[in-house]
Amino acid sequence: MTNRKEPFNDVTDHMSKIEGAPMNQPEKESLPLGIRIIGYAIIGFTGLMSLFALIFGLFD
Repeated sequence: MTNRKEPFNDVTDHMSKIEGAPMNQPEKESLPLGIRIIGYAIIGFTGLMSLFALIFGLFD
């Protein structure tokens, strides 16, 4: 972990060392391919359903 941020104070450093709490968010590319595909599918499905609802709502 070369790009790890420095702790804000001793309490967060202690939490990171003892409890194993991450100090930074994982990058999108670090997630496994299957999880990324599921995420893209959910976002795409939500976007398409919103678009269809908007279009078919105008016909009513």
